Amino acid sequence: MRALCLERSPAGRDASSGGEIISNATMKTKTLPEKLKDIQLLLLDVDGVLTDGSIIYSDADSETKVFNVKDGFGLKLVMAAGIKVGLVTGRTSKALHRRCRDLGIRHVYDGVTQKAQLLDKIVTETGVGPGNTAFIGDDLPDLPLMRQIGLSIAVADAHEIIRDYADWITAAPGGRGAVREVCDAVLKARGDWQKLMAQF
Repeated sequence: MRALCLERSPAGRDASSGGEIISNATMKTKTLPEKLKDIQLLLLDVDGVLTDGSIIYSDADSETKVFNVKDGFGLKLVMAAGIKVGLVTGRTSKALHRRCRDLGIRHVYDGVTQKAQLLDKIVTETGVGPGNTAFIGDDLPDLPLMRQIGLSIAVADAHEIIRDYADWITAAPGGRGAVREVCDAVLKARGDWQKLMAQF
């Protein structure tokens, strides 16, 4: 795991939103394991995080996405441990909604142009505050939301600005195990790993 000690601006959420305020001091003093242990909600971008960023168009005007089975199983494991999962993406597709149905992901926010503006709605619907939320992103549209939550994560092949800002950069690239890497780390930090492994 790689933790980056960088200045965050702005800090947490704006007080005018009425939500939880996360101070720079709090975010700086917490270690990566401590942040992972506190996670109750895992948010993900889709293209470039849950997939490798490729989009395939057919002659019939359909769109195909390729998802990683190990990533999907990791999401099932964290949900089994009581961690909520949500997707926040600028695109929408039938393939994405089918994947979410298969995995049991209920919090799906697609067609979103301003991801950070959705945070109040996410807090209301999930009951989890920003300080207990992690978000995995890969490109510039993810940055405003990354600034608002407790743990920001970049996949290995994310844009350099996203990597510079993130608390943690995964070893695996998007769509090829990055999500599973995060899921396993959260479960181990929370002490849920051994209990889950006893089922296999």
